[in-house]
Amino acid sequence: MVRKRILDILKRRKQATVGELARQLDMAPVSVRYHLDILQGDNLIEVGKVQREGSVGRPKQIYMLTGEADDYFPDNFAGLTSGLLRQMKGLLPPEQMQSAFCCLAQEMSRELTSATSADENLSQRMGRVVDFLNERGYFARWEEEVCGQSALLHTSNCPYAGVAEQHKELCAMDLELVQNLTGKQCERVFSLAEDGNACTYRFLQGEGVLERVGSKVEFS
Repeated sequence: MVRKRILDILKRRKQATVGELARQLDMAPVSVRYHLDILQGDNLIEVGKVQREGSVGRPKQIYMLTGEADDYFPDNFAGLTSGLLRQMKGLLPPEQMQSAFCCLAQEMSRELTSATSADENLSQRMGRVVDFLNERGYFARWEEEVCGQSALLHTSNCPYAGVAEQHKELCAMDLELVQNLTGKQCERVFSLAEDGNACTYRFLQGEGVLERVGSKVEFS
């Protein structure tokens, strides 16, 4: 509770010394320092600068929040996203909604697909796809199965949690994104939005498998 109050104070004030925090909390400075050390160890606060009062006074450390501390404060991104999607559904027919999300998936994947090498093997490509998704918070990993005849891509975190359950267009967008990133047609066999442990996508290897080439779909 004390550490949460310290974070709240720093959020409002932007910065504070130990003495200022102690007065706000009605605590001894030594007790405040104990909690500050823990928060600093968790990378939630940092020493922004040192303040000196007068020419001979003892320097005072100024504490402020780190970027990671933002996760401890409420936001309305999910509510805003859900509201925008409801408005879009009210204005656009289903085929235009589908087209808009398809274009968004293509735009998101372009950074990776534009740098893809033609002689890249499965392991190299999937490694780059996993890195790309993890940079965006998907907690992705991949594995081969059935003697290398198929591959599975797992994403254990949904960046749209709390919204995708009501707006399946986001799930369809992620499927399109994964297909664009991998260059392979795939099926989603498990879904976080349907109480799965992960969103799992299966890609088949070998003859007769659909391979996506640019915006077309062709047989490899």
